[in-house]
Amino acid sequence: MLTKIEETYFRCKGSLLPNVSALLYCHLSYLGGLGLILSLHPVLMVIGTFALAHGMVIASYLIHECGHNTLFKSSRHNALLGSMLNWLTGGCYGTFKDLREKHMRHHVDNADVVEFDYRGYLVRHPIQRKLMEALEWLYVPAIELLMHGVLIFAPFIFREKKDQRLRTARIILVRFSLLVMLFVHSPLAYLCYLIAHIMFLTILRFMDALQHNYDIIIGFDNDAELVRSRGDRDYEQAHTFSNPVSTRHPWLNLITLNFGYHNAHHSRPTAPWHELPKLHGALYGAQYESRLPFVIPFRKQLASFHKSRVARVMGDDREARGNLFAHRLQNGSAVGASGVSFLTPF
Repeated sequence: MLTKIEETYFRCKGSLLPNVSALLYCHLSYLGGLGLILSLHPVLMVIGTFALAHGMVIASYLIHECGHNTLFKSSRHNALLGSMLNWLTGGCYGTFKDLREKHMRHHVDNADVVEFDYRGYLVRHPIQRKLMEALEWLYVPAIELLMHGVLIFAPFIFREKKDQRLRTARIILVRFSLLVMLFVHSPLAYLCYLIAHIMFLTILRFMDALQHNYDIIIGFDNDAELVRSRGDRDYEQAHTFSNPVSTRHPWLNLITLNFGYHNAHHSRPTAPWHELPKLHGALYGAQYESRLPFVIPFRKQLASFHKSRVARVMGDDREARGNLFAHRLQNGSAVGASGVSFLTPF
């Protein structure tokens, strides 16, 4: 019976158990964590905050899988699940269609394509820039919060998104009503939810920051002149970096659903998350594990994330050229990118 279900609905052989397990864990962690913070028991609220945050993390990477159509055979089923999971992450203000199209441009164009130039905005508004830099110094994911805020209000500001105004207004009404209800139940529970959401965004931006040193291109979907390849497969791999949580203990990479095996993912974007460790080993071999800068040791990731947390607000465009990025990765001072999450298709 299970074999027939797998053959009928799931795209890859052997994916039923890992995908169902990930989905069950995602929902149990999210809903269980929510239940724990609603209990108002101090210890349970702390546990619930961490569980809620990790439920959002797994939901986000399952959305990424849906964007690549690696879960189900049907694109419609992938889109439906991705849209549902996006309610857990808070990224549901944007459409799954936009999310998928933006991420596919990332793979096809070999660039990070964004429609809102937050860096240009901060250059024009120095007070807001100082505020963002101060928050980032305090490890608050201010840029990611800014991008999520833009995602919410984009249909009411940018004419390119005006056809989504009614849909977005309905979602704002529902989600903000739920947040108000949570606050009325307990301001402390509401605070736990906010902390969980900030933890979730911090993990995502930690993973995103060093995976590429692509150019950042500003433009809407109808900017045809921007829809061009930035290079071939060699270019893509040369500007892609793997940042696993651990190479010695591969099971720890399940914390981010194997998203750190990023070179393997870009080499074969249709490979499901549970096959990426094996694909990584087959493509690059055991000797690849210790080679900087292609695989970044976790301590180097932490060092760069810490040292460059303020500089990352504006970024360093020089890192997209030459060997500067690779050199900085080796000494733990790479700046990397902000505001390029696949959850904010803007």
